Parts: sequence; structure tokens; C-alpha cells
Amino acid sequence: MASKLKQWTALAVFALAPMLVAAQTTEVSFYYPVAVGGPITKLVDSMAADFEKENPAIKVKPIYSGTYQESIVKALTAMKSGEPPVLSVLLSTDMFTLIDEGAIVDWTSLATAADDQAWMKSFYPAFMENSQTGGKVWGIPFQRSTIVLYWNKEMFKEAGLDPNTAPDSWREMLRYAQKLTKRDASGNVTQWGVQVPSSGFPYWLFQGFTTPNNVLLMDKAGSQTYFDKPAVIEALQYWVDLSQKHKVMPPGIIEWGTTPKDFFEKKIAMMWTTTGNLTNVKNNAKFDFGVAMLPSSKRRGSPTGGGNFYLFKKSTPAQQQAALKFVKWMTSAERAAQWGIETGYVAVRPQAWETVAMRKYAAGFPPAIVARDQLEFSVAELSTHENQRVTKALNDGLQAALTGTKKPDQAMKDAQREAERILRAYRK
Repeated sequence: MASKLKQWTALAVFALAPMLVAAQTTEVSFYYPVAVGGPITKLVDSMAADFEKENPAIKVKPIYSGTYQESIVKALTAMKSGEPPVLSVLLSTDMFTLIDEGAIVDWTSLATAADDQAWMKSFYPAFMENSQTGGKVWGIPFQRSTIVLYWNKEMFKEAGLDPNTAPDSWREMLRYAQKLTKRDASGNVTQWGVQVPSSGFPYWLFQGFTTPNNVLLMDKAGSQTYFDKPAVIEALQYWVDLSQKHKVMPPGIIEWGTTPKDFFEKKIAMMWTTTGNLTNVKNNAKFDFGVAMLPSSKRRGSPTGGGNFYLFKKSTPAQQQAALKFVKWMTSAERAAQWGIETGYVAVRPQAWETVAMRKYAAGFPPAIVARDQLEFSVAELSTHENQRVTKALNDGLQAALTGTKKPDQAMKDAQREAERILRAYRK
């Protein structure tokens, strides 16, 4: 009888084992904006699975939530319904909005151990510009980028330009673009010199002009914008003139999503886009291409861009600790290097560039280093309170100027007036 009792007990324990493991497992759900430049869900799934193997008590559940804009709407809607994700990868510029909504927990209050503090200080300072405010860290840099210039070396050679040298200044970019723009006998353009997208993220591409012109678009507190400063208007005038005056860039609104395709199809000789497209270009360009920092005006520079990890407030203490462990793992030197190599985004910590894998990759593919080196000159991406409304005011002004509906100075004065109205309540 005693023997049978032992067998029954063993069977009962065996049967209960999965339930006990499940009870001890902490689930970390996180929204991931899949529409950011390529099919990388397999990579996210693979990294989540690798983390789970090393941490069997934590279950990571990626939720692919569409574009960045769709992702923040879904995250805030889920929060208000009482079922937010534990983590979300959202734009670094969403920081003020998430704080104002009371949606997120600052990492500073959670990551209190000495190694946690060292970890938070290990990211590139340029990326932390859009990750902290009020003495607290609210976002952890993950898939971050800068804007870079890509050029077709074959087209440069055909135009009599040095195929290995990108334009260094605004003046040079215009001169190169004039040589690279081709027209048929009827005067129709068959090849454009340069293409700067103006849909999707026009404000961000615009910072690729304002930063080299040595002017910022907002203050660090996110409560004041400077859209009508003379240097801002001057930068917009240069952008507008590329198409309307010099006719070296397609007129009207240029689509963000189709610009790389236009580059692959040899419709354009130079393009501006995110370094997050680097792997996409490497895999799809059937010609030799180069990557360079943005041309200078008064200085070098680009805004940073991309997404941070944010921790949602309604998560449990156990989920918060599990999330901290997962985010530290995802941004470790080895994983940051892997992410950078496989996606084209800039590895967010200097230590990642010292790994064997990254050293080997950079040696074999030097364009990968360009965006990292540009961080020295980079500034924070436009981010304010009521960020989507303020950004819309600027985007509307930019597109009005680029389509010829308004002159650049009037467009920026109107955008500044609207931003002032929105932000007035946030000034102490």
C-alpha cells in the first residue's frame, strides 16, 4: 500500500509540474512596430526565444503592432482599457506624451543596483538626449538611427564625379545633383540628382537640414519650439529650392516608403534616409553604393531617430523586474551588435562596437561605421509635449512649402504660431 501511495504521489507531482512551472513564469508582453524598414519579425522572435532559453522563468510575448504611429495609439488604448503591454518599443520622441499620459515608469527608479546604473550610463550620449528628462531615464535606446546620404557610385562615375567621394556641403550637393540629373530630348527627367522624402517623417528629414545649419527646433524641456527662426527658414528654403528652383529633385511630396525602391531602380543618384535602411540597401542594390554623413552648411549633423523601450506603469513588480532583465539582455554588447548587423540600425552602446562580430562586420562593410561616427554631431529628434500635434503643425508647414502652397517663411511662421498655442499650457 505504501508503495502504491508513493507511486500515486509521484504521478501527482509529475502531473502538477507544468502547472507549477506556469505559475512561476512571468510573462513580458511587448509591442513592436514591425513597419520600420523590413521584415524583421523573425529576428525579434529568434532573440526572444534565445532569451527564454537563458531565462526559463520569463515568457516574452512580442506583439507586432504596425507602424510607430499605430503602435503608440494601440499602446495608449490598451492602457486605458486596463490591459497595456508590459513593454513597448515606441519612438524616442513619444517620451513626453507617455509621461503626460501617466503611462510609463521611469527606469531610474527601477534600475537601482550598481550594475544597473552603469548600464544606463553606457549608451551613446546622443541617444540619451531623447531618453531622459527631469533627471530621470524614461526610455532605453534600442533601434536607433541617424539620417545618412546614400549614393550610386556608377552614376557618379558616369557624371564625371569621383565615385568614392560624397558631397561635403550644401553647395557641393547641389552641384553634384545638377550633374546627376538627366533629361531626355523632350526635357523630361529620366534620372533625378537627389531625393529627400517628405512624407512619413518630414519633420525628421527637415532636421537633416536645420542641424547642419546650426539651429535647434525645440528646447530640452519640450515646451518651446523655434520653427520661425531665420536659420530654420533658410534651411527650408534650401530644401524647397532643390525641386522648385534648381529642379534636381522630384517636385511635390516624395514618399518615404518608396524612396529606397527608387534608388534600387536607378531613378535617383542620391537619397537621404535612415541608417535603418542600410541592410535593406546592402541586400537590394545591384550596384556599388556609398554611405556618407549629411552635407554640412555651418556644421555637421543629423537628428537621431528610432525607438526606445518603455515600461508601462500597470505592470506588476515581477513583470517590471523581468522586463528590466529582458531589456538589459537585448541591449547587451553582443545583442546590440547582432541587432545592428542584421538590421542596419546603429548599435546603441560603444561596447557593442568592440565585440568580435561587430569588428569583423565593420571591417568588411565600412558604411556601417558612418552613422556611428555621425553621432558626435547629432542632436535630439524633435520631441515636445503634445508631440503629435506639434509635429503635425510642422509637417503641414513643410509640405505646404514643398508643394508651393506657401512660401517657406510664411509656412514656418504659421507652424510656430500653432505650436505656441499648443505648448503654452506646459510652460512654468
